[in-house]
Amino acid sequence: MKQIIVTHNNKQLSLQMGSTVEESLLAFGIVQDTDTPSYMNNPIVGALVNHELQSCSTALVSDSTLEAVHLHSDMGKRMYRHSICYLLCCAVSMLYPSRRLVIGHSLGDGYYFSFDDDLTLQSSDIETISNTMKALVNQDLPIEEVVLPYREAVAYFKENKFDQTVSLISTHNEPVIELYRLQGYLDISYEPLLCKTGLMQVWELKPYQDRGMLLRYPRSHNIGALDPFVDNPLLFAIFKEYKAWGSILNVQSLGQLNQLGNQNTIGSFIRLAEALQQKKIANIADQINIHSSVKAVLIAGPSSSGKTTFAHKLAIQLQVLGKRTIKISLDNYYHPPHLAPKDEDNKPDLEALEAIDLAHFQKDLAALIAGERVNLPSFDFKSANRTFSKESVQMDKRTILIIEGIHGMNPNLTTSIDNDALFRVYISALTQLNLDDHNRISTTDNRMIRRMIRDNRTRGTDATTTLNMWPSVRRGEDSYIFPYQNNADIMINSALDYELGVLSPYAQPLLKMVKPSAGAAYETARRVLKFLENVNPIPDTLVPEDSLLREFIGGSEFDVI
Repeated sequence: MKQIIVTHNNKQLSLQMGSTVEESLLAFGIVQDTDTPSYMNNPIVGALVNHELQSCSTALVSDSTLEAVHLHSDMGKRMYRHSICYLLCCAVSMLYPSRRLVIGHSLGDGYYFSFDDDLTLQSSDIETISNTMKALVNQDLPIEEVVLPYREAVAYFKENKFDQTVSLISTHNEPVIELYRLQGYLDISYEPLLCKTGLMQVWELKPYQDRGMLLRYPRSHNIGALDPFVDNPLLFAIFKEYKAWGSILNVQSLGQLNQLGNQNTIGSFIRLAEALQQKKIANIADQINIHSSVKAVLIAGPSSSGKTTFAHKLAIQLQVLGKRTIKISLDNYYHPPHLAPKDEDNKPDLEALEAIDLAHFQKDLAALIAGERVNLPSFDFKSANRTFSKESVQMDKRTILIIEGIHGMNPNLTTSIDNDALFRVYISALTQLNLDDHNRISTTDNRMIRRMIRDNRTRGTDATTTLNMWPSVRRGEDSYIFPYQNNADIMINSALDYELGVLSPYAQPLLKMVKPSAGAAYETARRVLKFLENVNPIPDTLVPEDSLLREFIGGSEFDVI
């Protein structure tokens, strides 16, 4: 048997080719605290193999460096969340082999699942599924990586009526398909899974809304237990609306989107997707117009949700209704970085509300609503200098201010303004497409890809810099944006179902420039690249010039930068 050299912590061993990650770590004397590792013991669940995350069951086929990954680490928690979804799908396959289970979206600390049929989902059904999952956990069964020839994999998925998975793999031509096996159940996972069911000990399956169930997981701040459930009906309503749009578009998965491109019908699909989004923006303008007391529309959302283009498009719809608009970006009220508060790494926290010159903004806002003339500021991020427009602006009875920025839902932004004068819109890119029925597309990854492309185009920022900055951006969202999202009067989804096909050709070359020396950024780049391999390209020439997507790829008629 051929030998390979495996390195861990500067120590090298010669091992047989095909040794698994777990076997290799054992050869270095790295063992778990107990013979049966439990969730609370924070066991090793995988490793960075040549800086790329792999399961403990992965076989090593070449010289490799290993770095152990523990369950409670950021990467370990991603593996855990994917694995409990896999566990649920396996249990449902055992109990209801003729029913189609579909993962919907993330909701707070859980994932929403539902059956795509007309049968009522009873509480007793959910209890039965939960008990089956617990039985699989108690048996501590292995979850193994397996490779099937393409034809054999397609036959398996067809036989088990995994039609969306068949759609996905049929648009590619890999000779073999990588799967995970739990007893007789096989399924795809585009991220590594835990290698033992016994590790999946902290979760809850509960009924949600009228036809679904929520699979909940522990949050990072309380890794050993589930937080009390906090509902988010406004966000769920948006997902429900866009699920209905998916029915109109007749595309629910990436495989179906890829097939549209292969059939040269993608242009019609793009026009329909854009029209549905435009209709939603017009409806929001109608709702604002109903309230005669509204003087300012506040637009907020996480990074790369498309706030700026949405503000432009909403302004046009309000003008159609006879309104005048003045657009204000909170970004133009930033303090220079040296005056910003510090984050946990003692770096300027540009996501905090205090990074904005709040007093100056509130003074300008009050003056405008009082009918006074104001010279609005402009902030240059490269020079960190603020300048002021030579031409002043002034409101009249028909004028509505459109104010966009990440803190638009924070009540401390507008403490001196009557609440009746404000209308709040929350925007985010909530991808409704799945890879297939059991593998969702991360909305956070979608926004990260958008930002990476935009920052490279407008600021010359390389992908490594964006990926290294992204954890800080996410912490800021968790602290300063998401807690206030339910203050919105209305929410809108800025994701376009076709956008990954357009973004992928921009993103892949940038991600390929991230090298192993980049550490965590490289690990993320490899993960996202592996996901994007599933996406067939769509020509950017098909994207309308007024599309929100143009904010990221360029060519917008609004000159968004």
